[in-house]
Amino acid sequence: QVRLVESGGGSVHAGGSLTLACAAYGNPLTSYVTAWFRQAPGKEREGVAAIDVDGVSGYADSVKGRFAVSRDTAKNILYLTMNNLTPDDTAMYHCAADSRRMPAAKALSVLHPAISYWGEGTQVTVSS
Repeated sequence: QVRLVESGGGSVHAGGSLTLACAAYGNPLTSYVTAWFRQAPGKEREGVAAIDVDGVSGYADSVKGRFAVSRDTAKNILYLTMNNLTPDDTAMYHCAADSRRMPAAKALSVLHPAISYWGEGTQVTVSS
């Protein structure tokens, strides 16, 4: 059992940066594969970044080279640093955790709010 609470969303201009945080309560994040997903109206939910229990990360092609996922094990916080943002990055960003053992790349396609731990999300809006 783990509760996930996101923060750090906001409104930025294209080319700007934001860092999102996901605080976990009840269990250490290192017990789970953890990930960031985004959902925008009219678009499919997209897994953008994940980190497995061994600390190996994986990214969607759409964000590779611009986003970085990391975790602070002492504070039990998962981060997503987003650089060179574009309007296509506008979405509600959710963090997720799952006790199933899998590589980060797999987590991007199989974690789901119906079966994984899922935060309520933080909104990111990028204007032109």
